Amino acid sequence: MTAKEYLSQARYLDNRIKSKLLQIDSLNELATRCTPSYSDMPKSPNREGSRMESAILDIIELEDEISKDVVELVALKKEIVEVIKQVGNTEYQTLLEERYLCFITWEQIAVDMGYELRYIHKLHGKALDEVKVPAFYEGGHEMT
Repeated sequence: MTAKEYLSQARYLDNRIKSKLLQIDSLNELATRCTPSYSDMPKSPNREGSRMESAILDIIELEDEISKDVVELVALKKEIVEVIKQVGNTEYQTLLEERYLCFITWEQIAVDMGYELRYIHKLHGKALDEVKVPAFYEGGHEMT
């Protein structure tokens, strides 16, 4: 795994969390639009639960997934912070933190650091060369 792939994991996980939150919003909207139908007729044994019930169960499942993803994101960001701290140059550290922990755009990083965009990209390449991806890294966190 390259340094860029390693550092980018937090952004992908953050985007996955945001996507699930959007799904929850959509399901909440569906659940509030659903109205139960009341009737004296007995419920058919072959009929599945109501749309509202289904939406609520999906919301609960997604909320559980989000909770797990948030725990994973926090652990991953802690790990990335430690890896970035090992980079000797503080300017490189700043650039890497802004890009991979705060998800700031290249343009904003250039403004924040007072450099031209082309120079930021050059600096980024040099910073990535200094990053040491943890040994035995497999799909999530350092294996000990």
